[in-house]
Amino acid sequence: MTATVVITGGTRGIGHGLARAFLDRGCRVAVCGRNEAVVEAALEKLKGGSRAVGHTADVTDREQVAGLWTAAENAFGPVDIWINNAGATTARKPLWELGPQEADAVTAVNLRGVVNGSAVAAAHFLRQGRGRVWNMEGFGSDGRTMPGLSVYGASKRGVTYLTGALAADLKRERENRPHDVRALLLSPGIVVTDLLLHDYTPREYAKVRPVLNILADRVETVTPWLADRVLADRTANGGRVAWLTRRKAAGRFATAALRRRSVLPPELPSAASRAVAP
Repeated sequence: MTATVVITGGTRGIGHGLARAFLDRGCRVAVCGRNEAVVEAALEKLKGGSRAVGHTADVTDREQVAGLWTAAENAFGPVDIWINNAGATTARKPLWELGPQEADAVTAVNLRGVVNGSAVAAAHFLRQGRGRVWNMEGFGSDGRTMPGLSVYGASKRGVTYLTGALAADLKRERENRPHDVRALLLSPGIVVTDLLLHDYTPREYAKVRPVLNILADRVETVTPWLADRVLADRTANGGRVAWLTRRKAAGRFATAALRRRSVLPPELPSAASRAVAP
């Protein structure tokens, strides 16, 4: 399928890996980031030529998100797939120790950014009569909790609810006008990015690394698989594509002694010492 794909936060991490995977499959790709220099660097690394465009946009501002749609449409014509991927996380601290600015910033990117992207994409897709809105899940989406991830997990739980509600709205809209617009969830599992490794101390990293080596995967492993499932277009409205299912996770733990996996570096990378907001 030759599709036009928009990816928010496509300048690094999972978003950048998805952009690369879609380009490798012949698609046209538009990515955004909040910094023009970062966007240009990402495009240079992608080497997509005329099939890749970048746009500077802050996903917490709906007008800027609308500008991303316009940039993609002007470059390639109708958009087929919109992926709300941009994300950020806080320091791994109890809620009462997080400053309001840090908590608000993560909530704004992870939830308001997805609200903005979903609203812009859904409105345009309904005008076209067809399109797919994919929202990226993360830890907390399934209701699990972990100390130090209160704001991040809550924002991702909100994304899951938002997507289900949007799917219901789209289903009801079909009663008024026929369309083929779907709201869907993309669950990449545990992927080795700066976002995953952010804010661990060397001691904490040494403690969690054995478990992460069992469950985590590299960007270049996960994103081609996700791209194939998105392009296959077999997921019903409100559905989910998930890389790391509970069954797969259980299987990895069961065979951990026989199949030793090493996907994380032995030492904590220096880049993981700061927050990441693609």
